[in-house]
Amino acid sequence: SAVSKNPEVPFCSEAYRISAASRGKELRLTLAPLGPGEPQHLVFLFGMSGSFRLCPAAQLPRHAHLRFLTRESPQRALCFLDTRRFGSWRLGDAWQPDRGPCVLSEYQAFRENVLKNLEDKAFDKPICEALVNQKFFNGIGNYLRAEILYRSKIPPFEKARTVLEALKDQEQNPSLTLSKKLKWMQENPDLLELCHTVPMEVISAEKKLFDPADSGNYAALKSWLQCYLVPGMNSLRDHNGRTIWFQGEPGPMAPKGKASPKKRVRPKADPEAPTPKVTSRASKRQPQAAAKPPELGEEEEEEEEEEEEEVAEGPRKGRARRRRKATIAPALPEPEVPLKARRSRRATAGRGRGEAGSP
Repeated sequence: SAVSKNPEVPFCSEAYRISAASRGKELRLTLAPLGPGEPQHLVFLFGMSGSFRLCPAAQLPRHAHLRFLTRESPQRALCFLDTRRFGSWRLGDAWQPDRGPCVLSEYQAFRENVLKNLEDKAFDKPICEALVNQKFFNGIGNYLRAEILYRSKIPPFEKARTVLEALKDQEQNPSLTLSKKLKWMQENPDLLELCHTVPMEVISAEKKLFDPADSGNYAALKSWLQCYLVPGMNSLRDHNGRTIWFQGEPGPMAPKGKASPKKRVRPKADPEAPTPKVTSRASKRQPQAAAKPPELGEEEEEEEEEEEEEVAEGPRKGRARRRRKATIAPALPEPEVPLKARRSRRATAGRGRGEAGSP
């Protein structure tokens, strides 16, 4: 598409076949001509919103940044969609060199790559942050790390090296019999094995959890999740600003002052409850307050909370002035009072304060 900043694809063929292979978070497409010509390889990263969709060529969706057309009639298009434009593609068949073995298709190589490099500075960090380092955990993202740590019963902000060295010691301990190893694994789920089995559950589910063409897939994903976005779970922002969901204590390396913002829940009014009588002086100054405000969406509520926080940080005097300006009804014109009565009233007020009244 004209708005995409990704490279042009110098490939031309009247008929070709598309095949795909994946490794971690990368996908490689191969465009193979059915006649003469060399194949073209493209390697994709999906970012946060990238996906592929097959749709009628006459009804292309928005944000279809790369399109492959079929030969059938009516014609269809295989589109790479990316609403937020964080995804990308590059020419060639090479995987990115700084990504480790895939947790799905190269499990043994993935496991060895982690355990033999525990001295790397990446493992000085909390385990929740190490799990999204693609140099060692190629394929693990935000929702997967929450599910993996929840099942392994490991606090997210435990030091990564401490967690993984226990696995290494257990594997290399010759004194453990097979039964003892099995018992140890039952009591201490293998974190690296869960990095393989949990994603496998997602891709092998009977209901495709991430099929963008299926409007009901989100319900299936929610029913599968045990920790991520689940009510009752705790959440914190890690040192990279990404939210981690967990149960129980966060662990010794938890950041300070980075709690995730809580969405405010408005109590629903009881339609059968009697309407209370408003008699306070404040309510008289604010006649509009008795009316029920319209329900806000999540984004509007968050914006309202931010505005309230900004007001709370301001000077108290200014805050009161703004409140009065927003709520006090227009003043009615005062009736004319004779000059003699006004003088008498001022004198009485002065005596009440202990002041000398006017003669």
